[in-house]
Amino acid sequence: MDLESVKSEIDRVVISEEDLQRRLQELADQVTKDFQGRDLLMIGVLKGAAIAMADLARMIGRHVEMDWMAVSSYGAGTKSSGVVRILKDLDQDVTGREILIVEDILDTGLTLSWLKANLESRGAKSVEILTVLRKPEATKVDITAKYIGFDIPNEFVVGYGLDFNERYRNLPFIAGKILIKLIDRETGNTSYELVKQLRGNFSAFMWQSLAVLFGSNLKSE
Repeated sequence: MDLESVKSEIDRVVISEEDLQRRLQELADQVTKDFQGRDLLMIGVLKGAAIAMADLARMIGRHVEMDWMAVSSYGAGTKSSGVVRILKDLDQDVTGREILIVEDILDTGLTLSWLKANLESRGAKSVEILTVLRKPEATKVDITAKYIGFDIPNEFVVGYGLDFNERYRNLPFIAGKILIKLIDRETGNTSYELVKQLRGNFSAFMWQSLAVLFGSNLKSE
């Protein structure tokens, strides 16, 4: 999937494919150096980290083990509840393991903070965090990522694992300002607006009433 296929749906490219891959290689080189002689277990946070995790693992110059978790801190509303649910747990014991959490984006930090504490409570020897993107302005808790790809403003982005209604994850770059088409059900008139944040911009009623470029089944989650 390339820029040409979505050029009518996005406003701009925030981080190019070339810059993403260059920076990820730099992070992989640093991880290789830092974990030399150590038993590394990489834990990817589904679904967003899947692409970065695969790329990173291939770039690391040593054997690594991989496992996956899926967690959610969002309930029926549009804002983070701060209460985390495990949707898919790890397949292996982490007692005594040196862990690197791989995440697509660090925004509020609520989920990552909980996940780090959870892994430490299971007896992990060490827990570090690698995130492709970080939004410093959005952080609500004290959480430190040792490996950071790029700092970005507190705005909505998609691509390289990040989605909007499960679309755009497979873009090889980071894109900003997704255009949505609003359709007046009575007159049929259309207008376009920009999605500026992943959650919280629209009420649940508005989410259910929107018809977007790729369909009319957008739901508030």
